[in-house]
Amino acid sequence: MFFDDVQGLVRVLIIGVLGYVALVFWLRVSGKRTLSKWNVFDFVVTIALGSILASVIISKSVALLEGILAFVVLIGLQYLITWLSVRSSKFAALVKAEPTLLLSNGEYCTAALKSQRVTKSEIRAAIRGAGILAIEDVAAVVLETDGSFSVMPHNSSGLKTALSDVVSVKE
Repeated sequence: MFFDDVQGLVRVLIIGVLGYVALVFWLRVSGKRTLSKWNVFDFVVTIALGSILASVIISKSVALLEGILAFVVLIGLQYLITWLSVRSSKFAALVKAEPTLLLSNGEYCTAALKSQRVTKSEIRAAIRGAGILAIEDVAAVVLETDGSFSVMPHNSSGLKTALSDVVSVKE
């Protein structure tokens, strides 16, 4: 009623532990970047790794070594994409989104909000989360490449800002 046979349970236990250890090992070998804040490719790879691990644990037709090889292939491709992105701005532009300016000097960038499917209430929530009460006190709100919001108060120091790589959508 609860399981087919003890052998199947033992297989799931052993393969589950070994698959998990293999996945953790390869993630550690690949470096911190593999598990950093996600862009689209990081998200897809992470979901695929989980799917592979589940297949290896549950499916008798997928051998442990096949699953480990799949881990290595996906993590290797992720490493290659990030390696190329760091070394080639053209390649990086192909695989990564640009940060987008959503609010500038207290004014909403309506076209950017529409194109990025972000509501004004989400912007206000991000501003509150940054501990700022007045929208007019905000120099910029940026939708980052990982989907998070960066809220920057006005820069009174006269120093350069961190907005040089932010895309401004024209209205």
